[in-house]
Amino acid sequence: MSDRVLAIDGGNSKTAVLLVDADGKVLAQVRGPGAPPQTVGMKRGLDVFEGLAREAAAQAGLSPDEPIASHTSAYLAGADLPREEEDLTRAITERGWSATTFVGNDTFALLRAGTAAAGGVAVVCGAGINAVGVARDGRTHRFPALGAISGDWGGGGQLGNDALWHAVRAEDGRGKPTLLLDALLAHYGEKSIFKVVEKIHFEEIELDPHALCPLVFEVAAQGDSVALEQVDRLIEEIVVLATVSMRKLDLMNEPVDVVLGGGVLTHTGDTVVGPVRQQILEAAPLAQVRLVDVPPVVGAALLGLDHIGASPSAELRLRSAYTDHVPAAVLDVAASG
Repeated sequence: MSDRVLAIDGGNSKTAVLLVDADGKVLAQVRGPGAPPQTVGMKRGLDVFEGLAREAAAQAGLSPDEPIASHTSAYLAGADLPREEEDLTRAITERGWSATTFVGNDTFALLRAGTAAAGGVAVVCGAGINAVGVARDGRTHRFPALGAISGDWGGGGQLGNDALWHAVRAEDGRGKPTLLLDALLAHYGEKSIFKVVEKIHFEEIELDPHALCPLVFEVAAQGDSVALEQVDRLIEEIVVLATVSMRKLDLMNEPVDVVLGGGVLTHTGDTVVGPVRQQILEAAPLAQVRLVDVPPVVGAALLGLDHIGASPSAELRLRSAYTDHVPAAVLDVAASG
């Protein structure tokens, strides 16, 4: 069987699957709904992954009775603890997609997507928020990322829920006046936020905090103090996650890549990224802060290529399929390789 990598980036809102050969050539790529096994259940989540994996195999012209790949590289939202990674590895291995399998948290795929260096720090801010760090000697740092019970704050879900919280309190007098109230009333087409709450309570409408998240940035851009406080708190949290990881790995005074990704960060322009970059550089002047420019599933594929011992040129070829910009470190390694 030819060496192939089946890469899976399993996020909360979507799943991306990439099938590449050992030379970094993209054989197939498919996307589907988010199906974190910790949220939807192990069988249902893996059924979604398998359907996408089989679709990729068919797209690549593989026979249904042959293994999809030699290695599966799955980086999944919700794989936050070693025990969860072990359970997922065992369950995916039993599916028989490949000879070997590795499962990790999806933030590691973001880090690999954003850097060709041996280590670095990545912060993802999408539906939720998380960070990981990898030192050049292989040491890692990560957070439990289990929500409020593990000290987390941030992400699109958090901002959207808080927007509704502030709007309710602005209307009933418990909170500060805020333009978030008008923005949410317009979003739901109602004249009273209490009516919105009532409909959510009786499940007549769905509370989708991720859809409310962009309103926070829109209102903050109008100078609203309540929304600005939320944005400032998010910036502070991202900086804290990055700098704590760097400090734990003794990277504060080292040249280190800090990779930022996730929908909230990539879709807000310089509103968040600019201040985050400035504050990280104030704490760690040698850091290189960058917004990821290829999909995280590419990082999952690169980690898979690392596992099978692919040549540096494979990384160059894979990255070139997604962007005209290839990090200098990749070019240097490819040239020396």
